Amino acid sequence: MGTVMVMKFGGSSLADENRIRNAARIVIAAAQDESEAPVVVVSAMGGVTAALLDAADAAEKGDSAYRAAAAELGERHRRAVRALVRNPRAADGMIRRIDKTIRELEDILHGVELVQECSPRTGDLISGFGERLICPILAGHIRDQGTDAEDVDAGDIIRTDGAYGRAAVDFKTTDSLIRRHLGKRGPVSIVTGFVASGPDGAATTLGRNGSDYTASIIGAALNARAVEIWTDVDGILTADPRVVPHAWVIREISFQEAMELSFFGAEVIHPCTLIPVIEKNLPVYIRNTLNPASPGTRISGDAPPNGRAVTGIASIDNAAMITIEGGGMMGMPGAASRIFASVAAAGVNIIMITQSSSEHSISLVCRENEACIAADTLRKDLSDAMASRMIRDIKVSGALEIIAVIGENMRGRVGLSGKLFSALGDAGVNILAIAQGSTERNISLVISGKDTETAIRAIHAAFIEG
Repeated sequence: MGTVMVMKFGGSSLADENRIRNAARIVIAAAQDESEAPVVVVSAMGGVTAALLDAADAAEKGDSAYRAAAAELGERHRRAVRALVRNPRAADGMIRRIDKTIRELEDILHGVELVQECSPRTGDLISGFGERLICPILAGHIRDQGTDAEDVDAGDIIRTDGAYGRAAVDFKTTDSLIRRHLGKRGPVSIVTGFVASGPDGAATTLGRNGSDYTASIIGAALNARAVEIWTDVDGILTADPRVVPHAWVIREISFQEAMELSFFGAEVIHPCTLIPVIEKNLPVYIRNTLNPASPGTRISGDAPPNGRAVTGIASIDNAAMITIEGGGMMGMPGAASRIFASVAAAGVNIIMITQSSSEHSISLVCRENEACIAADTLRKDLSDAMASRMIRDIKVSGALEIIAVIGENMRGRVGLSGKLFSALGDAGVNILAIAQGSTERNISLVISGKDTETAIRAIHAAFIEG
């Protein structure tokens, strides 16, 4: 394992000048303590990516409000430079750089306005401007404090395919580029998160909140000592503190548990983050920029048992369930494959699947805003089976919540499901669907959205507090 540390700071950690100073202090302290200067990955300042997407949407509609939005983004970053860089010559150079970047953004948005279309390729280009703006500012402030630092465009070191919006990484090329650019001892490297480049050099992105992924890609390529994700909470909690105010930080958690929690809505870490580091067994730490003394959560392949059956609870709101039912599906070869192919063709992501043992019905759970698209496509693609009454009905139920109960120690635990159902039954919560993976570390439940808080509190009380 190497000695370099990879650190990632999210938008909440870079929301204003004071937060940027705080992040810089953490980086400088790490640069002084470590045998090698850290590699630092940054997201855009808080709210900037959303503002860029709103500006692109306005331009596409022919609304000139995008001009004011671009001007405000420029002024916000110029204010940050004035507050953070004391050297007048360095500050003037950075402001000229910001002005040039904003002019480029305005030109692209004007092009969107003229054609009244923002293609996925253009959308990726626009949405990455926030990282391009903040990266040199943090590097400049760190230099201003006496520590050598340079900014690095991730488009030069992370290669992807041309799938705009959420591109797939070409790891062979990317690993080579990362080692070539960042593998030598040198100054602190401040790298743009989220952004990358395709085979033709065009800007791509790794998906919304993909800066975590950027950090783990770099960490794995450099065989780093660890990857630290700096955010605004003390780590991964046992449950959403807005629902369970007394939820506490999980100090150690396995890669598999963390992946399950992130997939089911725990927002502390991006779902793809752990994929590159698992193979190298590199630990990932979730740390709090506002409370750097806290050890945070350590995610690793050697997390010790915590003694509890359930490690944490996560949930996905605004879900819907599509139920395909009909006696003709019993024993009908290819029924499931036709259903899944139809939904995939509609571009709908299925979060959870349940099927009755009689094969009389199959239920698919997805985001509520995608349910009608999926159901309409299914009715069209399965119209022959519906006409022959092999499939009797396709129904959609909305306003649902998926709750995932997750724990490495759930495997082989006799009576766990019974205790779970009893806890929810005692709380008056009706379960609409259940799914459990073969690993037995996750039981997922679908309930009415109105019962969410009651259900999570009941599960937390029964399995975690107890």
